[in-house]
Order: sequence, then C-alpha cells, then structure tokens
Amino acid sequence: MTALDEALSGVSGILVTPFDEQDRIAPDRLAPIVERAIGAGVHILTVNGNTGEFYALTTEEALAMLRAVAGLVGGRVPLVAGVGRGIHDARRLAEAAAEAGAAALMVHQPPDPFVAPRGLVDYVRAVSEAAPGIPLILYLRNDAIGIPAIAALCALPGVVGVKWATPNPMRLAAAMAAAPDHIAWVGGLAETWAPVFCAVGARGFTSGLINVWPERSVAIAAALEAGDLARARSLIAGMTAFEEIRAGEQGGANVSGVKAALALMGEDCGPPRPPATWPLGDDDMARLRHFLETNGLI
Repeated sequence: MTALDEALSGVSGILVTPFDEQDRIAPDRLAPIVERAIGAGVHILTVNGNTGEFYALTTEEALAMLRAVAGLVGGRVPLVAGVGRGIHDARRLAEAAAEAGAAALMVHQPPDPFVAPRGLVDYVRAVSEAAPGIPLILYLRNDAIGIPAIAALCALPGVVGVKWATPNPMRLAAAMAAAPDHIAWVGGLAETWAPVFCAVGARGFTSGLINVWPERSVAIAAALEAGDLARARSLIAGMTAFEEIRAGEQGGANVSGVKAALALMGEDCGPPRPPATWPLGDDDMARLRHFLETNGLI
C-alpha cells in the first residue's frame, strides 16, 4: 500500500475557499483551518473541491487557490487538487497541480448535459496526459453512466481511486467488483454515510466538517478502522445536526453551513457565492450556534 492509498483510507478533508469583503479569494484565511486539520490528524486535504466552491471560481482563481494551499500545507499531508470544467481548463489545472507538487488530482465529473460514457473516458485520459505520473481520483456524483463505464474509467492508466458520491451502496459494490483491484474507494457523502460505505468496502470518507471540527472526523475514521461501529454511530450522531443544516435548501446550504460556522468561530471566510444560499435562515443559525456551543467549538 502506498502512502496515498493509506491516506485515502482515512479522512479526505475538503477545504473551503475564503473570500474577502470585496469577494476576492483570500487563501491566507485558510491558514488556521489547515493547521487545525493537520494537527488533528486529517489524512488528506483537497483544494478546489465542491466544498471549495470549485464551480463558483474562475479558472484563474482555482489556479491561485491551488498554489496558495500547496504552500500552506507544505507537504505535511498529501494535497489533492480538484480539476475539471472544459477539457482545456481541466488540463491547465492538472499541469499546475503537478508543478505545485500535488499528490493527486481529483477529476470532477463533468456537469455538461451531453456527457457520453465513452467521452468521459476520453476526458479523463486527456487530463491524465496533461500531468503524467500524477495519480488520479475520480469524483463520481452520477452513477447512471453505468458499471461498464465506471470500470473502464478505473482501468485507465494513473487512476488510483474513486470518490463515490451517490447514495447507492449496492451500485458501489457492483462497481468495486467490476473495477481493478488496486482502486481505493472513498465514501464521498461525508461522515453520515461513512459506516454504510465502509461496510461495502470504501474505507475512507470525505469531510467538510474538518474545516470546523476535524477531531470528530478523525475519531469517526479511527472507530471505523477499529471495527467499533457502535462508537462510530455515537460519534456521528453528535455531529449529524451540522450535516442536516448543510443539506438544507436542496443541498444549497452545503458550503453555507460550513462558512456560517467558521464565522461564528471567529474565522470569517466570507459568504459563499451564488447560487449557494446565504445567509442561513434564523432557525438554522440558532441550531448551528447551539451545535457549536454544545461541542465547545465557540
């Protein structure tokens, strides 16, 4: 097992993208968040993920965030760089990630309305060719492309993992059976789905909670690794309110919940950009404050 494989079996933290009062990216505001996550033992950090508002950033902003976060992390844990959009932007981001020393690329599944399964294979291959030698992790949010297409993607040179972000564990099991044995499977629906995906065979999970409370995410991963499902369920129950707030407005509060929590903690990263919801409703803000106070986070 490589160091990257081992890290993927733990917590993959997805960092927010901070903005200043003029709506400009402000990566320096990530410094305390990165330090807290690394200090707590988060295994991997990801820049330009969905919690990082990848699709709200310009390509130039995504490039700047990549370079800045690489400096903040300083090689202490593997850094995964999200890449995507049109193929030329994706290739440009991949090249920059290689130059910045990223440990792997996370290839966002294209939201183009006319994605063909065969075309997606060509897309991932072209991204890989732009950064030869850099491992690729597929970010799968739509499993309707079918098991044969998923297996073909996993068989591409350089693909080492899949971030599975659909609530369909049976299809995950089928994909795992069809894919090459070396693929690392990561639960992509955060802590609340981690026990389900772990039972199927996806040992690691992604987390936006790490921006706020990384110790809890790491404790959940340790409980799952030890096979202590009762403890894992108990730990997850204690943070479920946070994920319920983020799931509001058809998922449009996903980043909003994290950024509102950070603001309450005195680590203002600005509001999320539209089309995310902002501000949170009064009831959600009261619930969020209670969650943070109850757990000693403010």
